[in-house]
Amino acid sequence: MFTNADIAELRAFRRELHLWPELSGAEEDTARRVVAFMEPTRPDRVLTGLGGTGVALVYDSGRAGPTLMIRAELDALPIEEKGTHDHRSRVAGRGHLCGHDGHMTMLCAVGRVLARQRPARGRAVLLFQPAEETGQGAAAVLADPTFAAIAPDMALSLHNMPGVPFGHVGLDEGPANCASCGLEIRLEGRTAHASMPETGLSPMRALVRLMPELTALGAGGALEPGFRMVTVTHAGMGEPAFGIAPGSARLMATLRCLEDDDMAALRAEAEALVHEVAAQEGLEVAMSYHDDFSACRNAPEAVAVLRRACVGAGVPVSALPPMRGSEDFGRFGQDRPAAMFLLGAGEERAQLHNPDYDFPDDLIPVGAGIFVRAIRDVLG
Repeated sequence: MFTNADIAELRAFRRELHLWPELSGAEEDTARRVVAFMEPTRPDRVLTGLGGTGVALVYDSGRAGPTLMIRAELDALPIEEKGTHDHRSRVAGRGHLCGHDGHMTMLCAVGRVLARQRPARGRAVLLFQPAEETGQGAAAVLADPTFAAIAPDMALSLHNMPGVPFGHVGLDEGPANCASCGLEIRLEGRTAHASMPETGLSPMRALVRLMPELTALGAGGALEPGFRMVTVTHAGMGEPAFGIAPGSARLMATLRCLEDDDMAALRAEAEALVHEVAAQEGLEVAMSYHDDFSACRNAPEAVAVLRRACVGAGVPVSALPPMRGSEDFGRFGQDRPAAMFLLGAGEERAQLHNPDYDFPDDLIPVGAGIFVRAIRDVLG
């Protein structure tokens, strides 16, 4: 399926992407690199600027049939990479520490196969999506009027997963990724001289109360119906000075649930708690939500396609619990069958978002091979 030359060139391209990471919504150079690298595959249509910086490559049979979309992500993370490999990030404070460089390269590998043999019917669409890490990219692509011209009948994707044996697939129907959102809380009181704190109104007691009480609303546990988790991610108050008693505070927390319906209830409980504590302390309060991810559910018909592809590729496949982490791919499944599988990156590999994580190049032909078989199964 892939020649030695393919593997060498794909490996080199993955490392090039790793060298030059770009953050969500700012992936212009990454998108240009993908388009240039894929030009020799002669896609029948190239769409750029989808949802901002997204790219879609269309390989059309010229015959009637369904449209199957495979999705990868363009964006990197605002984390300083601490790996020691030669291809570590050359951009300060940014790194491909989630493996999106590898996911993109897998789609590029699929494009090479489609260049040699188009689908027998319908269309295969390779989508390189922006801004997955913020939860904004899939929604932006879906809202882009250009997307209607390539709207798929089915959508597939993957995520590499450290801690799972290398090359093993986790796949099941139902929940695949949790819903999550970021809750930002701002508390306002009144500053005072540090020698006379009684003349001000400090948010300290409210801040100290809210951190454990918010966390208690979602203690985590097993990934089963009713699962929810609240994680405090940032807290701060006042000015970095010794002469001023604080008058304001900022608290950030991530709310996480297995299902979208549970998220609505958790939001309501968190908001009620914040209002109650602020009122008791005499503080003004403002709340806002960020990085809003819907839950991702795997449709049975899309799972069946992926399972057959794994069997055909000789890849071990078994059920795994859903990811606690979130993925905005779930939005593509709201109007069509969609499924995401987890592809083992090795049991000893650093975890996703760790500063020393690096995608394993040997996984490229494994993931790409599964996608190629899925395309052949659906489109011939």
